[in-house]
Amino acid sequence: MNLRTEAIAGITTFFTMAYIVVVNPTILSTPGTGMAFSGVLTATVLICFTMTLLMGLYAKLPFAVAPGMGINAFFTFTIILTQKVWWQVALGIVFWAGVLFLLISVTPIRETIAKAIPSELRIGTAAGIGIFLTFIGLKNAGLITSDPVTFVKLGVLGGEAVLAIVGLLVTILLITRSSPLAYLAGILFITLVGTALGWIKPPQSFFSAPDFHTVFLKADLLGALKLSLLPAIVAILFTDLFDSISTFIGVAHASDLLDENGNPRNLRQGLIVDSFATLGAGLAGTSSGTAYIESIAGINSGGRTGLTSVFTALCFLPCLFIAPLAGMVPAYATAPVLLLVGASMFKSVSAIDFRKIEEGFPAFLTIILIPLTFSITQGILWGFISHVGLYLIVGRRKEIHSVMYVLALIAVGLLVLEHSQFSWVSYE
Repeated sequence: MNLRTEAIAGITTFFTMAYIVVVNPTILSTPGTGMAFSGVLTATVLICFTMTLLMGLYAKLPFAVAPGMGINAFFTFTIILTQKVWWQVALGIVFWAGVLFLLISVTPIRETIAKAIPSELRIGTAAGIGIFLTFIGLKNAGLITSDPVTFVKLGVLGGEAVLAIVGLLVTILLITRSSPLAYLAGILFITLVGTALGWIKPPQSFFSAPDFHTVFLKADLLGALKLSLLPAIVAILFTDLFDSISTFIGVAHASDLLDENGNPRNLRQGLIVDSFATLGAGLAGTSSGTAYIESIAGINSGGRTGLTSVFTALCFLPCLFIAPLAGMVPAYATAPVLLLVGASMFKSVSAIDFRKIEEGFPAFLTIILIPLTFSITQGILWGFISHVGLYLIVGRRKEIHSVMYVLALIAVGLLVLEHSQFSWVSYE
């Protein structure tokens, strides 16, 4: 172990994912949610610091943890803005999803579920979330807008939209040159140009104390236990589970962080940290946390131990004091990040075998329903049901894992629940 190498690796990981400090509070404080930007920024940094530190000290893995992209959009646009759930209750939903995730992670249930769910559904979920993020990014950039006849149409290509496109090109240029600052530099470029043009007003002060008053420990845990909110809890649970397992397995295999049996090193401990990142996020005041795929940047820089995560965690601490500075960043400045992260999540779709309808169609339903319904829940539930149904129809009953029957029945029950007298409750 080389301390200097681990430090460089940790700092590299930080810069590849530092964009989340701005992007996450920008999404969660979207007008209408009622959540304060400064409070969500504090919660975001708190989760990044504590859970990345825990990943290093307990799981001893070079993985950084932060609120997940995709889940933050689901939390904001589906649960709060579409289903009209109070943000305090939404945070409670995140907490209980984390509790279930923790129970699954410390028992054999985790491995059973992980092995039962077919890869095409996991890939389809990631791809659907990718399109979901892309749609939001295009909207934030002003490139698409609503239309009463066609539902959506091309937006007005004004100055902000053009600046977002230029920022996207700058970010892509830096990515092609393997710059760990690519996302952050793109956001900074757009913000600086927008400020120079007078479109963005600088704050009165650039630094402030952390905001522990607006969203911290404000989760309504009892309010989130309503039966009508169970589909959202299940959706966050499975999305976190898919995201965590795919990140740990994918990065571990790509970087040879495997044990003697060829399995990801300390997977159980890593998933336990991820579960705490979810329930902890609900208490801190943000959407659920998860291990970040950007950790591969630090690992490729030589990070191999938990010390890498310790250094990454320490890098997040100063971010607690930059809320006014981060608040300058407009939604169109973060749009390129949403587009590029969306594209990254969609690229694995080529691994789905669409030639077999029983494999391709459930994945397709999952992919397409997530953005069209603005709900990860719908994509996952219909994916489970159609997988079991089509495998039975084509005569592949013996290939259906017994757990999938249970998940499909649960999915049917949740769909009935959602459209029955226990339908989503408005908290307005």
